[in-house]
Amino acid sequence: RLTIRVKEAEPLRAIFATLHEGGHALYDQGFPPELRGTLLADGPSVGLHEAQARLWENQVGRSLEFWAHYYPLLRDAFPSRLADLDVPAFHRAINVVTPGTSRMTADEATYSLHILLRYELEIALLEGGLTVPDLPAAWAELSRKYLGVVPSSMRAGCLQDVHWALGEFGYFPTYTIGNWYGAQLFEAYLKTATRPARSGAEGLAELRQWLSEKVYRRGAELDAEDLILEATGERLAVDAFFRLLERRFEEMR
Repeated sequence: RLTIRVKEAEPLRAIFATLHEGGHALYDQGFPPELRGTLLADGPSVGLHEAQARLWENQVGRSLEFWAHYYPLLRDAFPSRLADLDVPAFHRAINVVTPGTSRMTADEATYSLHILLRYELEIALLEGGLTVPDLPAAWAELSRKYLGVVPSSMRAGCLQDVHWALGEFGYFPTYTIGNWYGAQLFEAYLKTATRPARSGAEGLAELRQWLSEKVYRRGAELDAEDLILEATGERLAVDAFFRLLERRFEEMR
């Protein structure tokens, strides 16, 4: 089962959420049958699991190739809102860089700043340098420092995520690690891809098959760093993330 939140006035949020959670689902569905029922039928780290989600959400879902194929279907579903937008204009619109207070709707360029903010605050909470009553003010100050914006309420600030309420301290950095792993994997895939990356069902099937061979079938037989090294030729690095981000903005010129 795949579960997302839907706001009827913001269909793109549902689309990107589906791509994200669908990436998790493809990973879980992709473990080989012989590993089912064992501890190896899992990802070796949460960061690598988030990599699958962030790869489909961003490297696929924010690409020009993906929307060159699927945008006509979206325009047919929302003709009154999208009639005057062609594919390049729509592609630019979904990749606008605008610092805001929401992590879930943040663009790729500012997303990790939201993670850095949370990481610093949870470390301070765990080490005792920050008390829970002081959290809202500390959040607002770091938001101003890193993003240049201040939330209008605690709901838009320190209460916007469920992670801490669920006791998931230490989870947030896995999103940034996922961004980096995902970019490394996708860049490695592009070196061998035979179809236009991310375009149409056949291109997406090729990507899924590549991930199945390089990631899914290994389950937790290797730790995350060794799996990434085997699949891409290097351990965790940020270079691929910035190269792909620069490529995306070059596409919009």
